[in-house]
Amino acid sequence: MNITLKTKIKKLVLGLTVMFIALFAYRLSTATEETFEPAPLFDLTEISETITDIRKNYATQKHKGISGQSPIRMDQKYEKIADIKSVTTQFDREENLIRNKIKDFNGLIQFENKNGNTGYRNLSLIIGVPPANFDSIYSQLITIGTIQAKQITKKDKTNEYKELNAKKLSLEKIRASLIALKSEGGRIEEYMQLENRILEIEQQFQELGVSLGNFDVENEFCTVKFALSEIKEKNTSLLERIESAFLWTLTTYLKLILILTLMSGFSFLTASTIEKLTHKKQK
Repeated sequence: MNITLKTKIKKLVLGLTVMFIALFAYRLSTATEETFEPAPLFDLTEISETITDIRKNYATQKHKGISGQSPIRMDQKYEKIADIKSVTTQFDREENLIRNKIKDFNGLIQFENKNGNTGYRNLSLIIGVPPANFDSIYSQLITIGTIQAKQITKKDKTNEYKELNAKKLSLEKIRASLIALKSEGGRIEEYMQLENRILEIEQQFQELGVSLGNFDVENEFCTVKFALSEIKEKNTSLLERIESAFLWTLTTYLKLILILTLMSGFSFLTASTIEKLTHKKQK
């Protein structure tokens, strides 16, 4: 009996040892001589939201519809934004490639931020792109470096455009009424109040003109936000790779042992419960 127990223990220890060695060998064989130290990726969404002097990029999509029996044209105003985040070990080459792509597709750099020392540089760009070239430049830019994240967002802005036009019409009516009141004469104080009110309306017209100008067909753009971060290669020695592989193997090995122990305990409890229920039925 003791011999059989000792044999089982030896087999168990041998099996666990072989499993540990196999995990260690696997981890060591997959470890590379280079590791990478990335610079922090910039969040272009937060950057663009904090910068108020960047023009909004909107575009128009034409639709055909029918009102009654007459065909009509319906224009949809929309905002389309691509967010791309990439990393690279060849920062200068990739930066030049990005700038060449912008020129090739008639893009316009609306915001640029470049910072960091060699090995840890970041380049953040907000690019205005003609709507017809949006898909093409996007497909080219996502091939630059190693892409970490990408997404395209499209928002309908038709109602906002209509509201701005309605506000413009309302201001025109108010201004016309105030100018008409000036011709009726009155006290100096009333005249000055009218002048001040007209000046306020003119200021609102200017601000409204800037907002509506973003929707002009001649100024139509879609937006591409591109964040490029440089990662630095670091050569690791054989000793460092062995140490890293050993620590990973030890952690993974202990987790596996814990899982196997829990599974064994659960199986034992299940079997014991079933056996007890079977005995009760037989009695």
